[in-house]
Amino acid sequence: MKRAALIICCLASAGLLASAPGWAATEKKSKAKKDRSHRPVHKAPATVRDGETEARLLEIYRLIGQSQNRQALARAQALVNDHPNFQLAQLVYGDLLASQSRPLRTLGDVPDTAAKSGAQMLAELREESSLRIRALRERPPPGAIPAQFLQLSPRNKHAIAIDTSRARLYLFENTAGGLKLLADYYISVGKSGIEKVAEGDLRTPLGVYFITSNLDPKSLKDFYGAGALPINYPNPLDAKRGKTGSGIWLHGTPPTQFSRAPKATDGCVVLANPDLSRIIGTVEVRTTPVVIADKLNWVTPQATQADSRSFADTLVAWRSAKAAGDLARVLGFYTPDFSGYGKTLAEWTPALRSEIDRARGRDIQLKDLSYLRWTDSSDTMVVTFGEVIDGARSGPVKRQYWVRQAGQWKIFFEGVIG
Repeated sequence: MKRAALIICCLASAGLLASAPGWAATEKKSKAKKDRSHRPVHKAPATVRDGETEARLLEIYRLIGQSQNRQALARAQALVNDHPNFQLAQLVYGDLLASQSRPLRTLGDVPDTAAKSGAQMLAELREESSLRIRALRERPPPGAIPAQFLQLSPRNKHAIAIDTSRARLYLFENTAGGLKLLADYYISVGKSGIEKVAEGDLRTPLGVYFITSNLDPKSLKDFYGAGALPINYPNPLDAKRGKTGSGIWLHGTPPTQFSRAPKATDGCVVLANPDLSRIIGTVEVRTTPVVIADKLNWVTPQATQADSRSFADTLVAWRSAKAAGDLARVLGFYTPDFSGYGKTLAEWTPALRSEIDRARGRDIQLKDLSYLRWTDSSDTMVVTFGEVIDGARSGPVKRQYWVRQAGQWKIFFEGVIG
């Protein structure tokens, strides 16, 4: 509530709301009476579809760009009436009111004294505005997908990719014809930015993650809004690199805020409540991958095929060695610093030997196979599959993390997840 109140106060003190003394002093009494009709009526936010509120804001920007300020003002008035907690909309509305009496220099064109006292807030709102407009102008190429999604199984019904440089989350459906972009949303990340390393560093992690649960909003404080979807930070790659921390969620906003500044969280990814509700009602727990990147690389699905085939050949070789019962050859696919839930490779070897003995030379099928690639200082593949021995009806669901060393793919983590 403090943030919303501060914005209203800043706008009013700067003469950007119809009730401001500076506004009234420059208008005749009859004109002032007419203009008071522009005051926002503060009421509970209306029920709204995901993305609708942002679309209304962008339509106001379009009208301003076409010099249709009267229509833009009417739309802005309606928007702040419906969502008085949408601070950016309040700022645009105030500017439109002020533009009736003087030219505007910039978004949030307030007098210098007010601008100084609210400098951080104005900077955050201007950045939010810029990022929303940028997302409208710089759409992903039609049919393109993030390069990390090499192969998803039918069990991965949906996928999420986050471009932190654009403050944008992209929601995909995994169809028979490939990934289909369903929607995209403005998001907020950590106050200190990205690349989380340690507990309390106020940064959002980068990497390939999975949604682990769906927290009932009734069990949460109002601060988390419509709910929360935790992800599995730190993942095995994070743990290998010594990263610490926990409690990284996708969650909503408190009742006093429609959206938060681009960098405003303790490390979580935060969305407007209608947008989060759409995601919660769409994605599946445990099987939905979440890629969080500094900047997404959009490619055609065909462009991933060469990388997919190259890695698939290595995976087939690992499976064949295991089915053949050749423990020495199987161990050749693991890194010396392998860790399986805290066990070293030597400690993990008896479990591998036991699995090989159970197969007794029968072929091993990898069902519902998916793999996602993460490339930064190293090249990593996150692989999930059901391991089923021929003749068996089912088998454990496993996840492996592979790293490319000297041109060869090696496993540095392996574990049963279901």
